[in-house]
Amino acid sequence: MAKYCGPVCRLCRREGEKLFLKGDRCYTNKCAIERREGAPGQHGKGRQGHSDFKAQLREKQKVKRIFGMLERSFRLVYERATKSKGVTGTELLLSLERRIDNVTYRLGFAASRRLARQMVSHGLVLVNGKPMTIPSAMLKAGDIVEVREKNKQNAGVAASMAAAESRVIPEWLSLDKAGVKGTVNALPTRPQMLQGVNEQLIVELYSR
Repeated sequence: MAKYCGPVCRLCRREGEKLFLKGDRCYTNKCAIERREGAPGQHGKGRQGHSDFKAQLREKQKVKRIFGMLERSFRLVYERATKSKGVTGTELLLSLERRIDNVTYRLGFAASRRLARQMVSHGLVLVNGKPMTIPSAMLKAGDIVEVREKNKQNAGVAASMAAAESRVIPEWLSLDKAGVKGTVNALPTRPQMLQGVNEQLIVELYSR
């Protein structure tokens, strides 16, 4: 399966904001956004033009990079959203939020979505007591997500959960810290999903 293997701090600089792709580092003064100005590359600080297409493209790239997806898989999620009965933009974000790798990250079991994806791929995450190794699998209300028993005392998991105490667990999830497990209480509504994103721009881009 194809994946991006380059420096992730470069992606944050390209979008001009923190995408929180490197876990704890993003919350310190070592973050590339704070240490270096402008987009990456020789002409990063040069004059940048503005257009509707650019705004739409940058919004799509930002969301795609936040969830660690490549264009093909992101486009497939969008196409499924267009076939749903709800608002396309909202359904797109809902599909992304329901991914098991995202929920694993949201619950604090991993320091970043990239690490959460790795945990799922290696079979360290259980859904309703059974191993789930597909990071893109979507959860539904009532599903229980937990770290495999022999990995609950893992130093990396413990450190991630300790660091996650400063983050707010979304209202649509509940966390049992002692049991290192969480429950999907309900599907999230738009105010409970990713903020600072204008999903309508993505819809407009793909509708061209």
